Formats: sequence, C-alpha cells, structure tokens
Amino acid sequence: MTAHPVYLDHNGTTPVAPEVAEAMWPYLTEHFGNPSSATPQGRLARQAVEHAREHVAALIDAHPDEIIFTSGGTEANNLAIRGTAQVAAQYSAVTSVVEHPATVEPIRRLEQQGWTIHRLGVDSRGRIDPVAVPSGPLGLGTIILAQNEVGTIQPVAQFAQQVRSAGGVVHTDGAQAVGKIPVSANELHVDLLSIAGHKLYAPKGIGALYVRRGTLIDPVLLGAGQERGLRPGTENVASIVGLGVAAELAGNTLNAEAERQKRLTEMLWHQLKAAIPDIVRISPSEHCLPNTLMVALPGRIGNDLLDTIEDVSASTGSACHSGVHTPADTLLEMGVESDIALGALRLSIGRQTSENDIHTVVTTLSNAV
Repeated sequence: MTAHPVYLDHNGTTPVAPEVAEAMWPYLTEHFGNPSSATPQGRLARQAVEHAREHVAALIDAHPDEIIFTSGGTEANNLAIRGTAQVAAQYSAVTSVVEHPATVEPIRRLEQQGWTIHRLGVDSRGRIDPVAVPSGPLGLGTIILAQNEVGTIQPVAQFAQQVRSAGGVVHTDGAQAVGKIPVSANELHVDLLSIAGHKLYAPKGIGALYVRRGTLIDPVLLGAGQERGLRPGTENVASIVGLGVAAELAGNTLNAEAERQKRLTEMLWHQLKAAIPDIVRISPSEHCLPNTLMVALPGRIGNDLLDTIEDVSASTGSACHSGVHTPADTLLEMGVESDIALGALRLSIGRQTSENDIHTVVTTLSNAV
C-alpha cells in the first residue's frame, strides 16, 4: 500500500487549495465582523464578501450583483427551481433523466404540487437532443451542465434557446463544470446557474447561484434581507472568501489545466485498455469533462473491486442497499447493460494528479482484476 492512496474522486469532492485555506484563516480568527453591521469589523467583512462576489462573477462571465451566495450546490438548485416555480405563470417544466438528486428532488416536489414535468431521454453518450424540448408553454427548464457520473457536457445553449422560445426560465446545474471548463452564463443563454464550492477547491458548505438581472424569482428561505433578499441569514464570510479565491485560481489556470487533465485522462484510458482488454469506456471521448473517465468491467461489481484495493480512491456507478447491488440510473438511461453498469468505476482526476499516479492506478486495477 502506498503512503497516500491516489485520489481519483475529484468529482466527489476536491481538497481545499492551500491558497484558499490561507485566505480564509483571518476571517475565522481576527476578522469576525457581521457583514450587515455598520461597525468597522462589519464593513471589513462586507468588503471581503463583495470582493469574493466579483471573482465568482468573473469566472462565469457575469455581473457581481448577479451572484447570490448559498450553502452549496444543493441549496442553489433548490432556490433556482423552487424560487422560480413560486412566481411562474406556467406550471410546466422540462428536465433530463440524468440529473443530480439536487435537481431531481425539487422537480419531483413540483410534480407533486401539480406541475407537468417533461423528462428528456439521452443517447448512448448521455446527451439530450435539444429539439426534443416541448414547444408548448413552459415555466422552467433545468438541465445539468456536466453530468456528475460520466462527465457528459450537455448542449445547454441550444436547450436554453428552446426553453426560452417556449416562454420558460432556464436553469443549469453547473456544479461539476464550473472551475473545470470555461463557463459563460451569457454564452449558455441561461437565467440561473448553480455553483458548488467543494467541486473547485473551496470548502464544503459554500456555493452560489447566478441570477440573471431581471429574472423573476422568490426566496425559498425567509428571514432578513441578505443577498438581495433571496438568501437570508448572516453570510458565511470565511467560506465566501474561500470561494472567491478558488474562483480566481480556477480562472487563472483554467485552459492549461483542462488541457493537462484531458491528456492524463486519455493516457489513463489507453493504459487501462492495454492492461485490461475487456474494459469498457462509458464516458464519451468528446463533449465530456476533461478530468472524468467512467469505465466498466463486465461481469464484475465495481464496489467489490474497490473494496479489494487500498492504493486508489475512486467511486462506482452502482449502489448497494441491504446487500443488493443496483446499477446507476444514469447508465441504464444511456443504454448500458446492467451487468456492465454494475462494474462501473468513476475515475476523476485533479490538479495534483501526476503521470506517476496514472501508472499506479493502472497497475493497481489490473492486478486487482
């Protein structure tokens, strides 16, 4: 066993970047002010929050006043979906069959409240066909920008145009995409975009929702008037500072790091294929996150395989409930056969992943097989 297992679960969570932790520390200790307070300490905290807002906005090509800080991607999705629904003129929404639970559950709640929900199917790459968006009146369209399990990047701009032509507000869950690939809210033509801090080297428990100027939305939580009245509660200043620094870091290295990670991902695939001939690639080679490779070993159980190795940290495409393994719904929706889907492994690399790490993973997995 290596001293530190190779970590290939960056789509699950990322480590906090050292620069982020360093920037946060003063706001956990000496700079304790309440941003809503008129005290010198409060003004300093407010200044830090607004500075972070500028960096987050810059990362997604937005205006600072369009960024609302939340407790994470899940709250951002709930605010976007349920907040929009509260003021919608049409009780009809369109989404996909490969969404994250943070979208699936709020949409299910709307359905229970009488909304008509259109769920778009996907092809073998996990992509929707934007033309399939219904032409009738819509209140909301919500789709994941980059699928968290297989890494598929959806045609969000085309989806948005279809939804808008049907009268709907457009939301995209950008949790897995922001910080990994260039994301422009304007080029995507979306009204709402969710961000999760812990997916881009900021701490857990912090996120943001982009709300385009003029978008009709009501708060889901009720309280004081923080965050333009959309997210009440005293701001989590230290984590907001961390998210701002993480956004700045991502913006500075985005293209070069995406290129490097794509090269390592392809290296990983080719070496795995050479070492384990019957391995199957599930993640598409194009329109996919540069760091994400989902593979499968037919006839195997992904969870069982990972349980036998200690040198690699990764995740699987199946779940185990009361001893019964079930394949991920996303893979079944893509047409992956159950015995293949059960053997799925999600390998997601990060900024610290090296070529030596790739060699270690290939050797470890091939030996385990």
